[in-house]
Amino acid sequence: MWKWILTHVAPSFSHLSRFLLLFFVVCYVAVTCDEVGTRDSPHSAEAATNSSSGRHVRSYNHLQGDVRCRRLFSFTKYFLRIDANGKVSGTKKDDCPYSILEITSVDVGVVAVRAINSNYYLAMDKRGKIYGSKEFDTNCKLKERIEENGYNTYASLTWKNNERQMFVALNGKGNPRRGPRTRRKNTSAHFLPMLVYEGISSCFM
Repeated sequence: MWKWILTHVAPSFSHLSRFLLLFFVVCYVAVTCDEVGTRDSPHSAEAATNSSSGRHVRSYNHLQGDVRCRRLFSFTKYFLRIDANGKVSGTKKDDCPYSILEITSVDVGVVAVRAINSNYYLAMDKRGKIYGSKEFDTNCKLKERIEENGYNTYASLTWKNNERQMFVALNGKGNPRRGPRTRRKNTSAHFLPMLVYEGISSCFM
């Protein structure tokens, strides 16, 4: 259309009028192309979708991240378990149902660990005590990190002791160590996530 205007209409205008007409046509084409490009952009479509849904693009629902079913095998040769009473300890038995854990990502590098059969979450209070919690709260948020030896460590996201992180750890007898007595380099705080296989039987003290 703008080519037809320049060919048939422009010659009847003065030089100034033709310049203004040409300027108008160029601006019209530029604005039209910009609107088409914006409408076709995947980023704008994504932004429009998230705007209409009323949520931020990087937000996600509580406890709906990556979920893994694992056993945590400590460097001290114990499987971490949370029994029917919420007691946290280690067991040598590889068929203990209370050692089957659901590890769920709740944020980047942060997980919730829940014993499937007892339905208790692994938690640490401000004094560094390890326990099982029926409700998921701030004490249940653990920072998961893969160490250089290939084992994982789990530190409290909320609590520290003198600015030092406190870690979930099992000593040589399979008992939990208090957070203030743990360090990242302590092998008692190192766990190897292991796949869960079928054929689980009961376990005993």
